[in-house]
Parts: sequence; C-alpha cells; structure tokens
Amino acid sequence: MNVKVAVASSDGKVINSHFGRATQFLIFQLKDKEYNFIEIRKNKPSCSNLDNPKGNVEDTIALIFDCDYVLCSQIGEGMLNRLSQTGIRAIAIRDWIDNGLKKISL
Repeated sequence: MNVKVAVASSDGKVINSHFGRATQFLIFQLKDKEYNFIEIRKNKPSCSNLDNPKGNVEDTIALIFDCDYVLCSQIGEGMLNRLSQTGIRAIAIRDWIDNGLKKISL
C-alpha cells in the first residue's frame, strides 16, 4: 500500500512544528515499511505571528490534500476534526522524522 505523509518540520530532521504554525511540510511516500522523501511544500501558517503573513486554513488543507497522514508537534481539536473530514489523519508527535514515519502502520 502506498501512503503519502506530510510532516510539519522547520529543520527537516524533527517533527517540531504546530500544524497551524507550520511554514512548510515535508512530503514522504511510504511503501512496504520504507519511505522516500518527495518534496517540500511551503505554507502560509493560519496561526501566525507578526513576522509572518497570516494564511488560510483551507489553503493549508489544499496544500496537503493528497496526503493520507500529517505528522505535527501539536494540533487543535477543531483542526483534527476538519482534517478527518477530508480523509487526512493527523498525529501529534514530537520525535525525529524517521521515528514518526515508522509509527505509521501500513
């Protein structure tokens, strides 16, 4: 089974970004317990600070629409439900990206 995963990470090593504050998502393809990096997708966070222009939740969902999972350090209950409605399963985890990807059961 092929599974696509979006990972909210600021450094490409650790799952360390809150879903609503993620400025980028690293996209991975999982198949037969192996994973491959595909691309980085830049995002305008929907929860922003003064340094970043505020984006739109719907734009973020559209950015990762083709993913089955999203891994992030934190996510609100409302956003969990919204993603679930679109078929994306969100997992809040703070860990190395490799470890987080290994926890997804295929």
